[in-house]
Order: sequence, then C-alpha cells, then structure tokens
Amino acid sequence: MVRAAMSVPTNLVEGSGQESAREFCRFIKIALNSSSELEYHLLLAKDFGVINAEVFNSLSDQTVKVRKMLCGLLRGVTARHQAAKSARSS
Repeated sequence: MVRAAMSVPTNLVEGSGQESAREFCRFIKIALNSSSELEYHLLLAKDFGVINAEVFNSLSDQTVKVRKMLCGLLRGVTARHQAAKSARSS
C-alpha cells in the first residue's frame, strides 16, 4: 500500500524531468495506475479488517481526489502538447 501511494508523486517528479510532453503524459498515466492500485489495496485492508470503515472512507476519498487531479493534469498537458504540435505544423 505504501509503495503504491509513494509511486504516485514519484512518477510525477520523474515525468516532469522528461524532455517531451508525450513522455510526461506516460508518467502521469503510470501515476494514475498507481492510484488505482492504492484504492484496491485500501479495499483489501478494509475487507481484512486492517482499517475501519471511517479510515477507509477518508483515504479512499483522498485517493479519488488525487486521481481526478491527475486526470486534469493529463488533459492539460495533452492539450498544450496538441496545441504546440498544431502551431508547429502551421
């Protein structure tokens, strides 16, 4: 669970250092996948009684919020990349 949670910001940092928007988008997608993995681990922890429903709900809500932010970031980077690509070809 900790590995999946740490993978989200780690991939964003690694992706931000890439030379192209396309590569950055690839790392954002990996971060999105890690957030999905984290949500699954949270479900398992709740089902096995490792965390209670209140903790699960809080962490799950935060994970969903992060995923929404990642989707927005991906859309923004993709749109800027497409706009720059169109401007270059004009």
